[in-house]
Amino acid sequence: MPGTEKRGRATSDPAGSARSTLTPHMLKYAEKFDDRGDIRWLPYLMYFHPAGHVSDVVCTDSLGFRVSHGSDTRASVGGPRPKGPVRLLVGSSTVFGIGATNDRATLSSRLWTKHAPALPWLNFGGRSYNSTQEILLFTLYRHLLPEIDEIVIFSGFNDLGLARLPADQSGDHGAFFNCGDFFSRMANSGGEGRRQGLGLRRRRDTAPAADRVTPDLDEQIATASGLTLRHLDTWRLFAEAAGARLTYVLQPLATWVRERPAPQEAALFRELDSISDFGAVYGDIAAMGSGRLYAEALRRGCAGLGVRFLDISPTLAESAAADDWLFVDRIHFTDEGHDLVAGILTDQLDLS
Repeated sequence: MPGTEKRGRATSDPAGSARSTLTPHMLKYAEKFDDRGDIRWLPYLMYFHPAGHVSDVVCTDSLGFRVSHGSDTRASVGGPRPKGPVRLLVGSSTVFGIGATNDRATLSSRLWTKHAPALPWLNFGGRSYNSTQEILLFTLYRHLLPEIDEIVIFSGFNDLGLARLPADQSGDHGAFFNCGDFFSRMANSGGEGRRQGLGLRRRRDTAPAADRVTPDLDEQIATASGLTLRHLDTWRLFAEAAGARLTYVLQPLATWVRERPAPQEAALFRELDSISDFGAVYGDIAAMGSGRLYAEALRRGCAGLGVRFLDISPTLAESAAADDWLFVDRIHFTDEGHDLVAGILTDQLDLS
């Protein structure tokens, strides 16, 4: 099932473990920001971050959006907000900033503070969101935003990971994290059952066996890119109406960037795999070649829509030294990784 490395809780790492030694701040995320923390169940969106959370690692506003920092001020969707114009960084947990040691180290803050500081950047990330939830989040909170100059969507992996789920989980708008719990409870099936990954359990219904088979790679890519492009077309309409520039960036996965991880990454990945085998969870989508195929499907689709597209994985591979520590797990960045990616975005998208 998708998601175990992304949201599995790690609250009892033994002393001397790779995670407790290299990434002790990740326990702060696990306490409040995974599916067994203080998740907020919301209409339409399903879930969002704890609101009004304050710690030395992560702070959220009155709505649950993470706070972004400029050189001498800070801002968020739930306030305080700049008068505008602003730039939006949209996405899921990587945009939210899982892995950053503090709010100043997230992508939006590094862009605002150092790399592209001409306008404020607001963090519009929702942990474990797919492309449907990303656009719903914008639709529900757009009324709070000032004038928007730029929209950068930095996303893509969750849609591909969720496309691994069988057809009876996907419906008309794609699968979402915790959809197994949702379907089971709505069907009054009774009993909590056993959690698997992110609580992605199949419905106990009479769906044909063919609808319960994991799709092959081509089907997964077609499903994920199709949903993403459908939602991008709506983003395009929003951006054109607002006079904002729109860009879609396919986020990097560690295994899409380089074959051999940095020493710290290797230690962390081994330890995480002892809890939940990433390869078993995500299958062949984790391979570098799969990432390139997915990127090409999105590139073609974006060209047809007239939306700028960037596959950042090859550029990140070229920009990083072999031993640069970029990832705290296979999807979330270290502080150094956030800063390097923010610089690449600025250069590649002409954001300065």
